[in-house]
Parts: sequence; structure tokens; C-alpha cells
Amino acid sequence: MLQNISYNRPAIKRKINTEVGKTFTLLERMKLNGTGSPKLHITAASIDIHNLLILDKYTNTCNVEMRPNGIIVMFRSLLETYALIIPYHKLTLYKGKAEEYSIYRDNYFIKVKADKPAIHKFFRKIIDYKADNAPTNIEDL
Repeated sequence: MLQNISYNRPAIKRKINTEVGKTFTLLERMKLNGTGSPKLHITAASIDIHNLLILDKYTNTCNVEMRPNGIIVMFRSLLETYALIIPYHKLTLYKGKAEEYSIYRDNYFIKVKADKPAIHKFFRKIIDYKADNAPTNIEDL
């Protein structure tokens, strides 16, 4: 779900909290060694997101926030902040090239450059957290 989160709208906050959960508590954030990514440079995006990104001349960057039930990918365009809300059951992460990650949800995707070890470490943290907190599959029983 792609949302404009520039303004304080309680209805949108409720939607986000029901999709991916409320933010982690301070103690949980310290146990996870942080829940936010470093600045990520966008290399490609789906058509809806691309149409928002080309509206200004600035470099296309985003950041990712972990939540208990999903992630939020946030980026800016024309002084507005947009968020791609992705619950873990709809999240698909690919590592295509050596230094590029692809984040997918249904028909939305964002590809980001991973040229620093901290970025690889953060995506590994997302994958591990998703695996540890996923519901048990029938095949596992």
C-alpha cells in the first residue's frame, strides 16, 4: 500500500499500524541494534513510484523502517513523504546483482544500491527477523 504520510492523519496512522504493527519499544530497538536503515539510493522502481520520483530533480533516496509485522519504505518527492507499507507475508526481497537489493510487494517494487557493508547487514537483519517471527508452516510440522 502506497501512502502519502506528509501530514498527521490519524486514519492513515491506524491503517499503517494495523498492517505492520506499532513501532518497536526502545528496549526492543536496542536488542535489535536499531530498526532503521542507512540512506539507500534508488536505482529502479515500479511505474507508480517512478512517476512520483521523477517529479523533482533531486537524487532518489529512501530508507527502510522495521516494524513487528512488516517494513515501511519511505521516500520523498516534491516536499511530500511517501511510504510503501509492506507486511512480512507480502514482502519479497531479492539480491539481484552483487550490490543491489529488490524490495517487492504485489505490483510495487523498489531496487536499491547496496554499496556499503552496513546496508547488507541491515537487509540480513530484515530477512532473519522475518524468518524468526513467521508463522509455522504446515510443511514444518
